[in-house]
Amino acid sequence: MAYLTPGIRFLAAGAGYTSVPVLGGIAIQRFILKFYDVYVPTWAIVTASVLAIPVSAFVSIFWKQIKDRRDAEAMGAQLVPKIQGRKLGNVDILQTMMKLSKSAYPGDRLTERFETFGPVVNMYILYSDRIITATPEHIKLILATDFQNYVKGERTRQSMGSVLGTGVFNSDGDMWKFHRSISRPAFTRERISDYEIFDRHTKMVISQLKNRLKQGYAVDFQDLMSRFTLDTATEFLFGTCVHSLSTSLPYPHNVVSSIPLDPEPAATSSSEAFSDAFMDALKTITDRQRFGWIWPLREIFEDKTRKPMKIVDGFIQPIVKEALAKKRAGKLNEKKREEEASDHLEEGETLLDHLVQVTEDLQVIKDEILNIMIAGRDTTAGTLTFIVYLLAMHPPVMARLRQEILEKVGPTKLPDQDDIKDMKYLRAVINETLRLFPIVPFNARETVNATTWPHPDPTQKPYYIPAGTRTAYSVFMMHRRKDLWGPDADEFDPDRFLDDRLKKYMIKNSFIFLPFNAGPRICLGQQFAYNEMSFMLVRLLQSFSSVTLDPTSAPHGSLPPPEWKGAPGRKGIEQVVPKVHLTMYSLGGLWVKMKESTEGIEC
Repeated sequence: MAYLTPGIRFLAAGAGYTSVPVLGGIAIQRFILKFYDVYVPTWAIVTASVLAIPVSAFVSIFWKQIKDRRDAEAMGAQLVPKIQGRKLGNVDILQTMMKLSKSAYPGDRLTERFETFGPVVNMYILYSDRIITATPEHIKLILATDFQNYVKGERTRQSMGSVLGTGVFNSDGDMWKFHRSISRPAFTRERISDYEIFDRHTKMVISQLKNRLKQGYAVDFQDLMSRFTLDTATEFLFGTCVHSLSTSLPYPHNVVSSIPLDPEPAATSSSEAFSDAFMDALKTITDRQRFGWIWPLREIFEDKTRKPMKIVDGFIQPIVKEALAKKRAGKLNEKKREEEASDHLEEGETLLDHLVQVTEDLQVIKDEILNIMIAGRDTTAGTLTFIVYLLAMHPPVMARLRQEILEKVGPTKLPDQDDIKDMKYLRAVINETLRLFPIVPFNARETVNATTWPHPDPTQKPYYIPAGTRTAYSVFMMHRRKDLWGPDADEFDPDRFLDDRLKKYMIKNSFIFLPFNAGPRICLGQQFAYNEMSFMLVRLLQSFSSVTLDPTSAPHGSLPPPEWKGAPGRKGIEQVVPKVHLTMYSLGGLWVKMKESTEGIEC
């Protein structure tokens, strides 16, 4: 079958739609000629038919506005405030959104709109409702109490399907339940408390850090954490590590030309190509979400995910095919009863081993592996990056955290589950980082049936949400609301998770803190992520006594622009540029230098 780009498919579907009035016009022409003996010129029929298309679209838009207003009144509600742009279809707002996604701080302009309209607005892009909220009561409805009425929806599945397929992040109903059930066994209590994998790869991280720092150069900590989580994820999921940590680390941009580069082992190049390609694919589907229903027109000549996904598939498929071959050869545990397959994994069994026993569908297995890799790799790497960034900006927090680690674990001992549970300040540092930089800052659903959301002001009518409406929510913006977290909401202060503020704000309303989602779709790997991050931080701070940012090593164009300085909120003090595809990351990496501890662990 010939390959058709998303844009061609979109235009073909549109051509089919537009042909209807033309064919109808020709039928009317023949009817008039036959019964009234009057010939209407074909050009007039075709012109009238083509003009009928925008007219019918305008009538449809106008009628929907009337219907929504009437339905809202019938439910005793009001419409969500619409942003009014200067161009038809709020095209100027869409253009601004795309420009801001490349050069601005996350949430720019949206903050101003929330201040003007309240924490829920309708962006109304290209005459399509696009409601976004940062209100915990609304997010609770979406994720938990009215969960069945909010789905990913067909539009999201189509725009993300070329990357995420039908995996757990991109499916609804029975398919979502199936994917979630086949992944659950990998995150049982027994699995998440096994630190052997973490230890092996953490030693490689520390060794790489020490070697590079001894040369006198800064290290891109974000790149290092991406390698660390890729190696742990592939070993955890496949039972086979890709050893990306064995590859030479990148040097700062300003010294590359003056030093002899370490040779790159050819055997590890595929893992780096996979990482870069996967990042490109995720950026593309994020842009598709911003453009809404019209996104295929940006991909008339090519599917922008096709090339990177060829690399991703080339990395994943051989591993999956090998596992399927082992199963068919009887090398996996065939005695495992089918009814037990979703309950637990046998000792030494990986998630991939489990998946091939549940299904032999190569596409289903690949989709699920990629979805879990996003959850287990990108999110953890991003959070560890922002934790070290914030520690570098706040040396007293770094010193206090290191003191707790040395008191509870010591300078060299391998931490266990009980040690990590006992380190309250460590958990507070992680949570405070997740509050300021929630790794999935923006998310969206689509309504199945018309519903209402409570107005932030209880004296006001609730908001009416039509059926089939895209409803986005921002945990990022909710986590920084001063009315929810106090006047110091923009500040990094781990003590807010330990002192009276915890009771005053969060315990009163737990839905103001949602770094791992909530409700039926809550992250299965939440505790695994906490354990992995905690383990890495303990070993890191056992080995290094301080960390500082090195902006001179950052690539050109990756540092905050001068106009950010003095801006309200964190934007005015930020020393990196936070960016978003599906998850958050630091533009250009996080270049740091560290001081080695004299009593640290041996590698």
